Amino acid sequence: MSETLAAVRAEFAKLRGIRSTLTALLLFVPVSVLIAALGGWSARGAIQSGNPGLRSDFTPEQAGLDGILYGQLALIVFGVLIVSSEYTSGMMRVSLLAVPRRGRLYAAKMAVTAVSAAAVAIPVTVISYLVTQCALGPYGTSIEAGGVPRALAGAVVYLTLMTLFAAGIAAMARGAVVPLAVLLPTVLAGSQILSVVGATKEVARYFPDRAGTHLLTIGSPDGYIGAVVLLVWTVVALILGYLRHARWDA
Repeated sequence: MSETLAAVRAEFAKLRGIRSTLTALLLFVPVSVLIAALGGWSARGAIQSGNPGLRSDFTPEQAGLDGILYGQLALIVFGVLIVSSEYTSGMMRVSLLAVPRRGRLYAAKMAVTAVSAAAVAIPVTVISYLVTQCALGPYGTSIEAGGVPRALAGAVVYLTLMTLFAAGIAAMARGAVVPLAVLLPTVLAGSQILSVVGATKEVARYFPDRAGTHLLTIGSPDGYIGAVVLLVWTVVALILGYLRHARWDA
């Protein structure tokens, strides 16, 4: 047990020491809050001017959760870098000298990844929601509105799992270029485009990000299904990442 805790402490120390990884984690805060504010101000202006460009399904409750869908890109980068940086820099060999048991090292890294993602996701999700409501002014609503607390909790789960999913993909690739080149465009627009194309609509529903967004969609009847689908994707990515890590020739 003490060796496991020592491995976890070492991973936290590495996180604090690698500037690019820590920066990616912390960027989630301003990106999410800024987009939440801009979204609220934009929606308020559209409502006041009667702009027909406002989404027909707009609700202040759901608008408060939209910012983190863009902010998650920073967490995906964080999930990739926290794993890939050690492979690309050669530090993984040093880590294996300190923690020879690869399973313990991998578990410690993923535990730190999950805890770090959740630690920023919890306050930022709440703050982003409140910022949106403040920006909406008289058109905003309470954080206690129906379905909001559950959606906020779902958002934290979604962000944590997506970060772990990215980390698992990075472990499989043992680098950052391919995971980032695939994950960022897919999450930003790719899966959304595929979800409205007739030929790919049904398949896109089961992409990790598309399924997972039901967790933070207020009133969605598919919240539990989405959680299961995202969890399966994450577990598979972590298992495959570990298998690749275990067979890596140090």
